[in-house]
Amino acid sequence: MFLKKINLWNSSSFCISVIVLIPILTVFASFFEDTSNYYQILKDTFLFEYIFNSLTLLICVLVLTFIFGTTTAYLVSFYTFPLSNFFKWALILSFAVPPYIYAYSLTAFFENYGTLFTILKNLFGEANYNQNIPKFDGLFGAVISLSFSLFAYVYILARASFLYQSQNLIDLGRSLGFSKLKSLHFLLLPAARPAIVTGLSLVAMETLAEFGAVDFFSINTLTTGIYNSWITFDDLAFSNRISFFLLIFIFSLLVLENLSRKKAKYHSNIRGGIKQKVKIQLLGIKAFSAFMICFFIFFLSFLFPLSQMLYWTLKFPENFFDLQIFTLTINTIYLVSLSSLVLIILSLISNYGNRVSKNKTLNLLSTLSISGYAIPGIILALAFITFVAWFDNNIVKELGFLSIKKFFIGSVFGLVLVYFVRFYSLAFNGIKSGYEKINISVDESSYLLGYSKKKTFMNIHIPFLKNSLLFVAILISLEIIRELPITLILRPFNFETFATTAYISASEDLLEAAAVPSLFLILIASLFIIISSKYILRENNE
Repeated sequence: MFLKKINLWNSSSFCISVIVLIPILTVFASFFEDTSNYYQILKDTFLFEYIFNSLTLLICVLVLTFIFGTTTAYLVSFYTFPLSNFFKWALILSFAVPPYIYAYSLTAFFENYGTLFTILKNLFGEANYNQNIPKFDGLFGAVISLSFSLFAYVYILARASFLYQSQNLIDLGRSLGFSKLKSLHFLLLPAARPAIVTGLSLVAMETLAEFGAVDFFSINTLTTGIYNSWITFDDLAFSNRISFFLLIFIFSLLVLENLSRKKAKYHSNIRGGIKQKVKIQLLGIKAFSAFMICFFIFFLSFLFPLSQMLYWTLKFPENFFDLQIFTLTINTIYLVSLSSLVLIILSLISNYGNRVSKNKTLNLLSTLSISGYAIPGIILALAFITFVAWFDNNIVKELGFLSIKKFFIGSVFGLVLVYFVRFYSLAFNGIKSGYEKINISVDESSYLLGYSKKKTFMNIHIPFLKNSLLFVAILISLEIIRELPITLILRPFNFETFATTAYISASEDLLEAAAVPSLFLILIASLFIIISSKYILRENNE
């Protein structure tokens, strides 16, 4: 009776939208607040550097991820060669290596008297190898770290698009006398353009939001400026003002991506039906070249950082025993389980509300509510602190209640709440894709049999959605395990995860100590990726 009197679905979606919009509105509102004198100094000196470095980093990473992602996707989608089936899923393991951990590996391997120096010394004896060893630091190091960590976004989406392209398109290229390269340029890539643009937009958002790697390489970007202004100058309004500039970049990218998708055609204009694509068997030098390209990218994106972290763990075993692995594992499982549960339950309610209500306002609110993933974690965290502080000072204390700051700031509850805003899009869209496979006639038949909406939801929808729910849980878990800025800023006192432990050690120039938590993070993330790969890599012929 209660659910009938109060429209739970509309109310829940409205609340979700408000929660997501609060950080955005807070950032925009804080832009007009007074800040410290340091803002004017920064504006006259380093603000241009922040913007320039962010744009340079963005452009370089987009170029490299496009090359890495589309090349490997094209090879495994259209050709067979040695280990092509292995590379099909192995290439997505780069997701297991966050950019900041890749940055640690890169520095450790190429630094003076680092891993490469040790290898050369053992092979060729004593010599001054340091002067000939290239240094991967600064902006160059950050570009490399982010490119190899993020290219899988482009790879997965480009591969999915290539797989569903008809053989008719390939035959058309042959009939026109196109070479394979010309067909790729004029036919296959344009057909896959919407998917590639979507992948690049995800890369762009992750690049602009990245904190760990750019901070490690001491690069002044908008993200590091936001964090440092809060930590160093204790000026939330100033941090939010810089966040405003970063949000402009993010929303500009979203607008461009949407415009691109509207103009793109998702269907084939070729007559005669869809013909199943046949992969070409490569032999000789061509097979070897395809193998080496895929192996090279797989090695550099996954095996290289994994090997470096494993090497240091074995070289300095005391760091393994000094690390509170059990505590870190429990903390990680606790955050993952609680956040996944909250996200899945609320996403289920919201999706079912959209399904049964057919309300345009509700659909609009749901669309707004999934924008949280486009906002960098560091902005969400600081905006959350800003709002809680304002609400506590202006509402709670005015009503005569006790302060609520301790319940939201520096608590697991606040941490899970910001996780919810950040990753709600993943949960909502993941469950929505499952719901789209359930014909509305199933619901109508259920009602005719006397099932209530609640009973239909519990007894029919949820069992049907179990695979989607599992996939969503895995994706959320993977994101939370890798997440750094939100956890770093909002975690309770003395509450650490593998990500924060690795970052703290690296920030103190104790890279060897960062190896153990980094290794565990990579291994756990790899496990989730391997489990989820069967959902990500589905093919028509599999």
